[in-house]
Amino acid sequence: MKTAKDPRHIMRKNLVQELFAESFTNQETKSELTNKILAQINSIDQKISQSAPAWPLEKLNKIDLSILRLAVYELENTQTPPKVVIDEAVELAKELGSESSPSFVNGVLGTILKGKNE
Repeated sequence: MKTAKDPRHIMRKNLVQELFAESFTNQETKSELTNKILAQINSIDQKISQSAPAWPLEKLNKIDLSILRLAVYELENTQTPPKVVIDEAVELAKELGSESSPSFVNGVLGTILKGKNE
């Protein structure tokens, strides 16, 4: 069972924080993975928009958007099992987001995964 001290969880949390900061202003120092995510931001945001049409990106909670961006990147570019990616994203939403964040993140990622498997 994962814990808050799991290095992979800590890495994901740090990435979400970098993406969150980047959503306000360009950060001078970013990790390599954050740069890779930002390089694909348009296609990632398009997938998020298509999966949550009632929520325009500019209206989304910025921490939720950061969590979703990381998770969509992982779903598309890593060998991490989708269940693990979604579970980690929901855990981050519980830890960093609002009360409704976990269910919102889970729903959006579930829709993206369903579309990917069709």
